[in-house]
Amino acid sequence: MTPPDLIDSRLDIAGRVATLTLNRDDVRNELTGTLLSAEIAAVVDWINRDEGISALVITGAGAAFSSGGNVKHMRDRALPGNEGASFSGDAYTVQNRYRHGIQRMALALHRLEVPSIAAVNGPAFGAGCDLACMCDVRIAAESARIGETFVTLGIIPGDGGGWFLQRVVGYQRAAELTFSGRVLTAAEALAIGLVLEVVPNEALLLRAHAMAQGFAAQPPQALRLAKRLLKAGQGPAPLAEHLDLCALMQGLCHNTADHAEAVAAFLERRPGAFSGR
Repeated sequence: MTPPDLIDSRLDIAGRVATLTLNRDDVRNELTGTLLSAEIAAVVDWINRDEGISALVITGAGAAFSSGGNVKHMRDRALPGNEGASFSGDAYTVQNRYRHGIQRMALALHRLEVPSIAAVNGPAFGAGCDLACMCDVRIAAESARIGETFVTLGIIPGDGGGWFLQRVVGYQRAAELTFSGRVLTAAEALAIGLVLEVVPNEALLLRAHAMAQGFAAQPPQALRLAKRLLKAGQGPAPLAEHLDLCALMQGLCHNTADHAEAVAAFLERRPGAFSGR
């Protein structure tokens, strides 16, 4: 399928891996005054429809991963254009702009059907931190800095960060980070499990792409079903219902050509050649 047309970001395809680069270094890849959150949502919807993609890497162009919201726009209570969450207007107007703006990104990434990797190349503050937490895996460059900084500006994570962050680091640590707004170094983020790995700056994309390619080398249908199971496991459904879902999806997997190919490849000690069928 044809990828979406993008303005503030860049999409590169290599095999079954898509890389989305936030390409507004002029504003440190902010998410509220640009088209970035809408374009992330558009890319997710395209990937979910295109079975030729099996992994997504998200990174930032320039020095920052994403600075989140624009503080000058908060000061002026204004925002150019109508993308993102406008800071002007009454309470109803602002909440509605969040719902139809940056929150579309959160909902989209939560429904993404393939593994996602945030390659955190620099500062990831506020909504930028939350964007990283919306991905399945986070790899940070040594120069990265990450912070749930909303409270320091007298606001809260309006993009869903209170839901995502605690699922990454646990409630107690998420509470400390949210209540303090403190910024972590990459090493500190690694120590609390906020990121999976820290690598030298120049190796960040190489490592993220290597991991993504490893994911994408797996049978495509089983990979997407495994992602759906992990997401389902985060919900309130009791174990018995989750096991029913596992049984159903396992029945689907056992009847695919890729399952037969994966078994044959394992027994013959060779790489699998998967068709997505």
